[in-house]
Amino acid sequence: MTPAKPRTVTLLLLRHGEIVQHAPTRFVGQRDLPLTPHGRAQAQAWSQPFAALPLASACCSDLSRCRDTAALALSQTGLVATALPALREIHLGGWEGLTREEVRQRFPGEHERRGADLAHAAPSGGESFAQAQERFWRALEHIAAQTRNTASGAALVVAHGGVIRTALCRALGLRLDSLLRLGQDYCGLNILRLPEQGEPQVLALNLAPVDARELLEELLEETGK
Repeated sequence: MTPAKPRTVTLLLLRHGEIVQHAPTRFVGQRDLPLTPHGRAQAQAWSQPFAALPLASACCSDLSRCRDTAALALSQTGLVATALPALREIHLGGWEGLTREEVRQRFPGEHERRGADLAHAAPSGGESFAQAQERFWRALEHIAAQTRNTASGAALVVAHGGVIRTALCRALGLRLDSLLRLGQDYCGLNILRLPEQGEPQVLALNLAPVDARELLEELLEETGK
């Protein structure tokens, strides 16, 4: 029997776990940095909450920190996340791997221009947040369209702090220059609801596993009705 078609999709947007960083801090962007042992433990902590959910599917950025986070978080579900390059972090071009001071030396004026126009100024060879938002949102719409035909109407998306913030800004109607005001901890979970018609809703921001299980079960039960 064909399942009823939900009119609303619930997307669980999970940031990857903690990554290896060294002082001084360097711009990451799309560099393929691994999870730390603590980052792996953060991802594993989601395995029990997700095991109880009727997730239809899962997707992740194709960078290893997201693929590994997804595999650990889904380890009790039987699901395997599909890796999608469109879910990658914002591309920072020539800035990636550099410190802030090195960026100022190699690309004079760029850091200041980006600070003055966070939405539209892009590093040399990279993306602006507006461009990253458009790319990431299109990917979410594609995932939502595929998920809308499933019984549960819910999917997990494992991605990065920067692009997740751009999606939250769009859903909340916020300007992109506000995106850094949205907290996104490593392995924090956000719940986004996309109706077939009408405006998106943000139902939760930056949840930890201990706070999420009961809420997730309630929301997905409502979605599947």
